[in-house]
Amino acid sequence: MKALKTIVLAFCIVFSFNTFAKNDGSKEQKLSMNYAVQTYIDAMTLGKIKDLTEVLDNEVKFTVTQGQNIVNYSRNQMLAVLKNSENLEQNCKTNFTVVEQNDAQSIVKVTLSYDGFNKVNYVTISNTNQGWKITNVSTMFN
Repeated sequence: MKALKTIVLAFCIVFSFNTFAKNDGSKEQKLSMNYAVQTYIDAMTLGKIKDLTEVLDNEVKFTVTQGQNIVNYSRNQMLAVLKNSENLEQNCKTNFTVVEQNDAQSIVKVTLSYDGFNKVNYVTISNTNQGWKITNVSTMFN
């Protein structure tokens, strides 16, 4: 019985250390450019907006080109729009490419391909003191 208690205690200790190690890695991962891009794509295509606020800069600007009209949205306006489509999965194929990248900033082209048209987002991500944050999103349809 004493041996069983020792084994269970040892397992709990190892499990605890392993859990803390994963949390630190996860925190580090959340500061990365890849995390910011994937979180944005998940919000746009799968309606997973829960973590989106973590990767949006406070001064982020959203611009949508609709024909001859250009519509601008603030961070709060865009989050309110996305809240209406929370957990709704888009019927599209998604791909992204890094257009330009350096240590301070990156521009990523995210294409959502629907039947008959594409929605193209140029996402600007900046390396801030709080990790990589989305600072600008420019959207057009073709």
